Amino acid sequence: MDKNVWGKTELVDRVAEKAGMTKKDAKAVIEATMEVIKDSVKDGAEIRLIGFGTFKKQHRDARKGRNPQTGAEMEIASSDSLSFKSSVKY
Repeated sequence: MDKNVWGKTELVDRVAEKAGMTKKDAKAVIEATMEVIKDSVKDGAEIRLIGFGTFKKQHRDARKGRNPQTGAEMEIASSDSLSFKSSVKY
């Protein structure tokens, strides 16, 4: 993998090294953190990590779109997604 693009494996390696813990423990902490953020935001919470950024739910209204293969007009359902905005300090 490109040194400037990290996946979960690289993050686990760095967290384990920095915190002095096993990779297994670091992976468990990272996965638990991601799960808590995802579940909390899904339930309507906004997670603010001062100096890092904010996670929140973003709602997208239903809208009309086009099928790119046929050009036929179609209705795109409303949806919610996880949004992250980095801190100004970051």
